[in-house]
Amino acid sequence: MDAKDEIDPEFLKMLVCPETKQPLRYDREAQELISEAAGLAYPVREGIPIMLPEEARKLGGDAPGSVKPPRL
Repeated sequence: MDAKDEIDPEFLKMLVCPETKQPLRYDREAQELISEAAGLAYPVREGIPIMLPEEARKLGGDAPGSVKPPRL
């Protein structure tokens, strides 16, 4: 991962999930912004968050490495 692929921490603090307006968690290894509330993972491409729900991956699937959202 290059420095150009990093997200500015101050910028990250301002981002919220477009669906729930809740904070996001940055998964640096997967290059995704995780919305636990919506159960979605938004991709980060070349350091740019892609905050479109249609581009997001659903969490909690049966695929290896998928993450289940917490129970509310």
